[in-house]
Amino acid sequence: MKAAPFEYVRPGTLAEASAALGRDGITTAAIAGGQSLLPMLNLRVAFIDLLVDISRLEELRAVTETPDGLHIGALTTHAAIEDGKVPDLFGGLLRRVAGQISYRAVRNHGTIGGSVALADPAADWPGCLMALGASVRIAGRDGVRSEPVSEFVRDAYTTSLATGEIILGFDLPRPDAPLRWGFAKVARKSGAFASSIAFVVARGKGGPVSVVLTAAASRAHSCSQTAEQLEQGAGSDEALRRAIASDLLTFAQDADSYQQRLHTATILRAIREWRAQ
Repeated sequence: MKAAPFEYVRPGTLAEASAALGRDGITTAAIAGGQSLLPMLNLRVAFIDLLVDISRLEELRAVTETPDGLHIGALTTHAAIEDGKVPDLFGGLLRRVAGQISYRAVRNHGTIGGSVALADPAADWPGCLMALGASVRIAGRDGVRSEPVSEFVRDAYTTSLATGEIILGFDLPRPDAPLRWGFAKVARKSGAFASSIAFVVARGKGGPVSVVLTAAASRAHSCSQTAEQLEQGAGSDEALRRAIASDLLTFAQDADSYQQRLHTATILRAIREWRAQ
């Protein structure tokens, strides 16, 4: 199939892009890599009146390291992160996540900003950025605002982006101690959508722990009871299984017995990798 007819513009400035996306009375969408949006348009599961190509906006490619942390521009590709073109402040976690997204051809074009903006429930970056305490920086008609990724992604394919707003990039706080992490992902085959993704992140030994599960509900969720068990030094799988089950009841009540076992196993795998560091 082919997409339904739409208009196409390729603005040269952020202001022009914001104005195009904010046009009244029509449905608009921004495109950069297009690895998710174009198939949706071609399959006609999404319809738009105006496609705004933001790929020429070089300011959205900026990657900047500061004393406080790291800014990753929205147009940074998965491949650039995988290849180490983004400073490694997080013990290799970003490279590991990027390298397991779909296929290399997709990673060459797909962007971190596009992944978060689409808010696919099975996407890797929203959960990873949540676990790292990242914020999204957004430009719009009223200037620039910032919002935690955990609040920006609100539901499946739903974010807080308002009409005319564009994601500039992501601000990741610099860890105040060496980062320890675990990452586990389950997909039916290489390149397929994930069935379960888990992140476990801690700043040093004995520091705060973050546990995030993706692909279990309409968006990524923090597993606070599991994280509390890890902070308290829970040693047995049984105690962790109980905590995971309690967490799943808060956001994945509809999970069947197979899905419950799957998500439990994914989180436990991530915990084992985290403990090994």
